[in-house]
Amino acid sequence: MTKRVLVTGASGLFGRSIYKEFLNDNSWETLGLAFSRAKDKLKKVDITDENQVKEVINSFKPSVIIHSAAERKPDAVENDPDGTKKLNLSATEYICQAAKAIGAWVLYISTDYVFDGTSPPYEEDAKPNPLNKYGQSKLDGEKITLEASSDNSVLRVPILYGDIEYLSESAVTVLFEKIMTGSELIASDYEKRYPTHCGDIADAIRQLADKRLQDPEKVCGVFHWSSKEEMTKYDMSIAMASAFSLSTENIKPDRSPSKGAPRPYNTHLSCKKMEAFVSGRRTPFSEGIKAVLQPYFKK
Repeated sequence: MTKRVLVTGASGLFGRSIYKEFLNDNSWETLGLAFSRAKDKLKKVDITDENQVKEVINSFKPSVIIHSAAERKPDAVENDPDGTKKLNLSATEYICQAAKAIGAWVLYISTDYVFDGTSPPYEEDAKPNPLNKYGQSKLDGEKITLEASSDNSVLRVPILYGDIEYLSESAVTVLFEKIMTGSELIASDYEKRYPTHCGDIADAIRQLADKRLQDPEKVCGVFHWSSKEEMTKYDMSIAMASAFSLSTENIKPDRSPSKGAPRPYNTHLSCKKMEAFVSGRRTPFSEGIKAVLQPYFKK
């Protein structure tokens, strides 16, 4: 059987890593979808258009669909509920229905924000209780995915960083702009986060997809993947400055809850289920973030 994988959101921070991971494995035939940033070999498809979704899935006939396209910024979700519904819910429904018609497995990328952060670590079957509209929209997407077919899967991930196209592309690397210039940076020292390298998760996803094709009955339901390093954004900022021997005097901790959409306090994800299927790597933050930021470092 030809192994074909379709990746949505393949121009985004996380989607690029997933697309690249499969592209580098010659045993997979890979198609990446994008819209506003479609370039090179990425196919321009509006996944909020049901007909376009059906057409690309029916013509490519993937065995696996990694659905990573989403509105992922909590504050943006609060301000644009209609746009979020189209991208995070309607598109998910179209993809799952078209996938079901050809027997493709859907892996829906979700978030640790489906939890309220009051009782970590969270097992895969822990009861979700999102605090903001972003978390709720992703939880609704999970339900659509799993209700469309009991064979489908969900992968929840935490705050991400990786190979960026610009510093503000990640909620982690955006902090480096002020760190470099030495201007005052007030960084949250309240919410506990687990910054995870996109490449690490992409590697785990490829392994999981292979396992799925080998043993479909075992690989289904909800999975988690996360770094084990607990850090606040203040901790991350200090680590970024230290990686380039920059002063940390301009970085100030804010020990009150973050402003804007409510954020959960500690959503540490238990990854036991996925660890049974993959030999995942976890890049140390200090090492991963230096490699990511090096091209943007200006003395």
